[in-house]
Amino acid sequence: MGAAKALTAPEIMARKGGARLVMVTCYDATFARLIDAVDMDIVLVGDSLGMVVQGHDSTLPVTLDDVVYHTRCVARGLARTHLVADMPFLTYQVNDDEALRNAGRLVVDGGAHAVKLEGGERSAPAIRRIVDAGIPVMGHLGLTPQSVHQFGGFKVQGRGEAAAEQLLADARAIVDAGCYCMVLESIPAPLAARVTAEIPIPTIGIGASAHCDGQVLVLHDLLGLDDGFEPKFLKKYDRLSGRVRDALSVYSREVREGTFPDDAHSF
Repeated sequence: MGAAKALTAPEIMARKGGARLVMVTCYDATFARLIDAVDMDIVLVGDSLGMVVQGHDSTLPVTLDDVVYHTRCVARGLARTHLVADMPFLTYQVNDDEALRNAGRLVVDGGAHAVKLEGGERSAPAIRRIVDAGIPVMGHLGLTPQSVHQFGGFKVQGRGEAAAEQLLADARAIVDAGCYCMVLESIPAPLAARVTAEIPIPTIGIGASAHCDGQVLVLHDLLGLDDGFEPKFLKKYDRLSGRVRDALSVYSREVREGTFPDDAHSF
C-alpha cells in the first residue's frame, strides 16, 4: 500500500453530513509532523499566529509574508493532511485581482492546498475570483477576528433575528461564490444548526456547538500552553504549560549544580 494522501477540497466538500471533519491550527514543522502522525483531516495556518506566536493582541498586524513563512514551515512537516492558509487583513479586501495574487502566493510560495478568508457577501467577489483561478477557498463567518474593532471586541455574533438572517445570507453568498467549506466562529448553537442544515458545504465550528460538520481548535490552546486563556468554547486536552515549566526548572537546576551534562551526555 502507498502512503496516505491528503484530503482534497472536493473530498472535504463530499464529507457534508458524513464523518465529522477534524481541523487544528498549527504554525511550525515540529508540531505539523506530530499532527500528521494522527487521524487529522485539515491543518490551518491561521493568522491567529499574530496572537499565539508573535504576542500581539489581535490578528491585524500579521502580514502575508508572515503567513507564507509559517505555511512553508508547516508544509514541510505534512504528508497526508490537507493544508489551509489564512489570508491576512487587507490581502483580499482592496480588490479582487490583488486577492488572487495574494492567494496565489500562499499556494505557490507557502505550499497551501487552499486559502481561508473572512466575510460573507462583501467577500464573495474575491472568493469567486480566487476559485475561478483554481484555488479552493474556505470561508469564515461569525466572529471574524479581523473585524474585532467593528465588533467592539471578541464577542459572540449572530444573536437576534436580524443578525441571524444576515449570517445566513452571508453563508449562502460564499457558497454561491464557490467556497468548499466554511468556519463558523462564536455563534449561538441554534444558528449553527440552522446554517449547517441549510447550506450544502461542510461547516467547521469553533465556539459554534456540535451541530457543525466538524471542529477546529488552535493546537497551543487545546494543549493548554497558555494558563491565562480560558474561553468558554475551549476544552484543554492537556495542561502542558506546567509540565514545560517543570522540565525547564529541572534543566536549569542541573546546569547550575553541574549535574548536566553527565558522562552519558558527553562525547
